[in-house]
Amino acid sequence: MSRGGDSHYGVAVVTPRPNGLNSIDPAQRELALRVGRAWRELRRGASMGALMDYLFGKGDDALETGQMDTLDLLVTQDAWRMGDLADALRVDPSTATRAVQRLERVGLATRCGGSDDKRVVMVSVTDKGRHRHAEALIRRQALLANIMQSFDRDEWPVLAELLERFVGSLDEFMNDVRDSSTETGTS
Repeated sequence: MSRGGDSHYGVAVVTPRPNGLNSIDPAQRELALRVGRAWRELRRGASMGALMDYLFGKGDDALETGQMDTLDLLVTQDAWRMGDLADALRVDPSTATRAVQRLERVGLATRCGGSDDKRVVMVSVTDKGRHRHAEALIRRQALLANIMQSFDRDEWPVLAELLERFVGSLDEFMNDVRDSSTETGTS
């Protein structure tokens, strides 16, 4: 991305790197619009609310996506340093702390001081948290199996590659936005 220093509403605007996409060409523009619409539907489509309820529960028992992401990591080892957990989640430490506090309130995680250094906060999943994670995992596996059945087996690696590249391009774009914001003093 080039960093032009332009900003709108206090947010840095970056210019896309040349990629061969010609926004004047109607066919290329339509493809870009299709990707944009599909992404919007992934985020906000009519089925998304019901899917979130299916995956994470509903009502008072519902988990938020960030809480489930936290549980996904907590079950992978006995205990996490809070800073390491934040890094693995790719969020600020305060965001990780809030997610853990919510999990702790409903009995899915616990925090304690480190054995060597009491200033270090360690986080562990509880048995109830492991059980809740296992239930969600079964539902996510059923969802993924259903999605994968929509594609031919030889398309699976292509789908995985394209989704990984999509996520990577989002990360790259946001790194450029942060760099541009730092350079221009916008937030």
